[in-house]
Amino acid sequence: MSLIDVSKLTFAYDGSYDDIFTDVSFQMDTDWKLGFCGRNGRGKTTFLKLLMGEYEYAGAISASVNFDYFPPDIADPRENTIDVLDGIAPDAQLWEKQRELSILEVDEDVLCRPFATLSNGERTKVMLAGLFLRENNFLLIDEPTDHLDMAARRIVARYLKGKAGFVLVSHDRSFLDECVDHILSINKQNIEIVRGNFSVWAEQKMRRDEFELAQNQKLVSEIGRLREAAAQRARWADKTEESKWEAGDRGFFGHKAAKMMKRSKNIERRMNDSIDRKSALLKNIETAHKLELKPQTYRAKRLLELSDVAIRYGDREILRSFNLTLESGDRVALMGGNGTGKSSLLKLICGEDVPHTGRVNIGSQLIISYVPQDASFLTGSLADYAEKWKIDRTLFMSMLNKLDFSRIQFDKDMRDYSAGQKKKVLLARSLCERAHVYIWDEPLNYVDVLSRMQIEELILAYEPTMIFVEHDKAFCDNAATKTVRLK
Repeated sequence: MSLIDVSKLTFAYDGSYDDIFTDVSFQMDTDWKLGFCGRNGRGKTTFLKLLMGEYEYAGAISASVNFDYFPPDIADPRENTIDVLDGIAPDAQLWEKQRELSILEVDEDVLCRPFATLSNGERTKVMLAGLFLRENNFLLIDEPTDHLDMAARRIVARYLKGKAGFVLVSHDRSFLDECVDHILSINKQNIEIVRGNFSVWAEQKMRRDEFELAQNQKLVSEIGRLREAAAQRARWADKTEESKWEAGDRGFFGHKAAKMMKRSKNIERRMNDSIDRKSALLKNIETAHKLELKPQTYRAKRLLELSDVAIRYGDREILRSFNLTLESGDRVALMGGNGTGKSSLLKLICGEDVPHTGRVNIGSQLIISYVPQDASFLTGSLADYAEKWKIDRTLFMSMLNKLDFSRIQFDKDMRDYSAGQKKKVLLARSLCERAHVYIWDEPLNYVDVLSRMQIEELILAYEPTMIFVEHDKAFCDNAATKTVRLK
C-alpha cells in the first residue's frame, strides 16, 4: 500500500482564462478501486492526462507507482492479438495472458487473429487484460463501457472487482456499484473522496444537498445581514476619517480616527470572509433542473409495425424474423450484443436505406425524432445548428443549460466539445422537437451520470413513446416499459 499525493494542483489549457483545477489537494491509496465521477467538461480525462504527465501544471503529484492509461495506443492493429498483448505486457507469460482472457470470457483463438478484426468489446477486454498484467502500475481507465454491451459490462465489472489499483471513469451506475470501493467526485467547488460505491456516494450527496438546501434561506438572509453590516462599518469608517479634518486638535483626533478605522476595517474584513465562506456553501449543490418535453399524440393507438423483418449486408445476415409492434405510450428497449442489428433496425424505422426483407408499416405522417449513436460529426455554432434543425433557439439553449452547459460553452465551436457534450447537443435537439415517437441509439454514451438521471426523470414524468438502444442497466430498468432482445 502507498499513496498518490496531489498537492495544490492548478491547471488551465493554453489560451484559456478559466482554470480546470485550482489549488486542489487530496490523496489516493494505490490499493483502491476508485470510481471517478463528475459532470461532462469538469476535467476527468484532463486529470488522468495530468497523472500521465502529458500537460504542464502548477503544484505537485507524487506517487511510487507507474501510471498506465486505458485505452493504450496500439502501434499496428494489423498485428495478431498475441503480438499486441506482448507489446502491452512484454514480461507476462503466455499462460498468464490466457488466464486473464479466460476470466474475461474471451475465446483463446482471438490470440491468432489480427487485432483489427476483433469486435470493440473484445478489444476492450484484451487491452484491459494486458494492462493489468503489468507490474507496479496504477491503471487509469477512461470510459471503457461505451464499447461494451450489457452482458460484456457485467463480465468486465466482475473482472475489475477482482483487481485493485485503478481509477475508473464511468457513468454507468450499475457498473460502478459492482466494481469500485471508493468514489472520487469532481464537484462544482471541490474534489471529494467517499468510501463506498456509487450508490453510497449518491445517498450521501443527496443527504448533504438536502441539508444545504434547507440551510439556503437561512444563509441567504445571514449573508444579506452581514453585507449590510459591512457596508455600515465602511460608511462609519469614512465618516470618522472626515471628522478628524473638522476637529481642532488634528493630532489627537487623527490618532483616534486611525485606530477606529483600523478596527472597522478588520471587522469589515472578517465580515467579508464570513460572507465568502457562507456563499461557498450555496455553490456546491449540483442543481439538476427539471427537463421538459412536449411529445405529440398520434391519432391512432398503433404507430408502427414490423413483421418478419430480416436485415442483410452482402452475404451476412445480421437480423432474421424480427417482429415488433409499437403502440402509444410504449417505451421499448432493444437489447442484444454488438452486431445483432440494433442500430440498423433503428435506421430502417427512421426511413434510411437499409437492405431488408419483410414488412415495415410506419404510421402515416408519423413524426420521428432520432438521436444517432455517433456525435463526432458536430461542428459549427449552436445557433447555426438550431437554425438548421428549425428548433426554437431559446428553448434549445435553455435545455443545454439545464444539462450543465455553462455560458462559455455557448460561444465555442461544437468541434471543441467533449464527447459527452456533443451527445447532449443531440439529446437537447431531440427534446426540443415535438414528435410522436423518439428513437434514440445509445443516447447516454459519454453522458455524465447526473444528466442520465435527469433524462430518466424526464421520461418517467412525460411518458413519451420511444424505442431506444442503451446498455446502461439502471436506465433501461427504470425507463423501459418493454424489453425486446435481438439474437
